[in-house]
Amino acid sequence: MEHNLSDMRRHYEAAELSEENTPASPYLLFNSWFSEATASTIIEPNAMTLATASKEGKPSARIVLLKEINKDGFVFYTNYQSKKAKNLEENPAAAVVFLWDILEKQVRVEGRIEKIDPQISEDYFYQRPIGSQIGAIISPQSQKIATKDILLNRFKDLENSGNIKKPDHWGGYVLIPEMIEFWQGRPNRLHDRIVYELISPGHWEKHRLAP
Repeated sequence: MEHNLSDMRRHYEAAELSEENTPASPYLLFNSWFSEATASTIIEPNAMTLATASKEGKPSARIVLLKEINKDGFVFYTNYQSKKAKNLEENPAAAVVFLWDILEKQVRVEGRIEKIDPQISEDYFYQRPIGSQIGAIISPQSQKIATKDILLNRFKDLENSGNIKKPDHWGGYVLIPEMIEFWQGRPNRLHDRIVYELISPGHWEKHRLAP
C-alpha cells in the first residue's frame, strides 16, 4: 500500500503557551505537563527518545523510560555495556524528547549525563518485577546473539535457580539539563516554543523561539 505522506497533516489548537502563563522554573512546567500526560490515554507517558553520539559525533537514538525526576534531572536505567552506555562514556552530552501527541505537546531536554549513586540503582533494581530483573541480568544488550532461544534458556535457568542479584553492569543515569524547551502545537504551524536555558545553578532564563 502506498502512502501519500505529503497529505498527512494535523491542525493543532488544543492549547496555547505564552511567556506569561509559564513559571520561572522549567521543572514546575514539566511536572504540570507530565501530570496531564499521565491522566490522558497515552500508553507510556514516561517514554522518551534518548539521543547520544559517539566520540566521532555519530548520532544514535532510542526510546527509554523516565523513572524519576529529582533535583539533578531526569533519571533512566540501562545496561552499562550497551551501545548507549558506550556512547555516553565517550561523549556525556545527550538529549531527550517527550512527545505527547494527543495533547499536541513536546518537550526537549539537552544536557550532560552522569551515573547515579550505585545504592539508588541497587534499591530500584529490586523494586522491579522479577522478570525484569532476570532480563537485565541475562541479556548482553546491544551485542549479537545467534538465536532468541539463548536468552529464553538463560531466563529459565536463572528463574529456576532463584539466584537473582543486580549485576554490576546495570544501573541508572541522570540527564542534568542545561536547556529545556516546551513546544505546544498551534494553528498554521505557528507553534509556541518556550525555551529555558540554565544561566547559573538554579537560575533559568526563559525566552520564545520562532516555530
